[in-house]
Amino acid sequence: MILVRPASAGDAGAAVALWEACELTRPWNDARADFARALGHEAATILLAEEEGAIMGTVMAGFDGHRGWLYYLGVRPDRRGAGIAQQLLGAACDWLRECGCPKVELMVRDANPAAGFYEGLGWELQPVKVFARWLD
Repeated sequence: MILVRPASAGDAGAAVALWEACELTRPWNDARADFARALGHEAATILLAEEEGAIMGTVMAGFDGHRGWLYYLGVRPDRRGAGIAQQLLGAACDWLRECGCPKVELMVRDANPAAGFYEGLGWELQPVKVFARWLD
């Protein structure tokens, strides 16, 4: 049975290992720092899908006061297709609703085959471009 729960600092190693197994990390992002920043901020959370003490999936959610954002949604490759990602998405959306968030968004890299997964759940592709700039 899958239990979705908030992450704690002690979950960092296992969560980052899962992100790496799911190819969600990038060399220019410090995944451990991302994990710590999310847990250290009241407008963000990381939720874990756990089964018999082992992490099966994760999602990071944040609310900036205007929109909610989801990051690091990943499920162990050997457990994909079991509904874990849907359970995590639902829990993250519930958390954002409780924060007063009216809309949630997420970004999917072009090379990520998950776009069809989100479309199948009723998520809509948005006609926007994302620009970024490093602050340090």
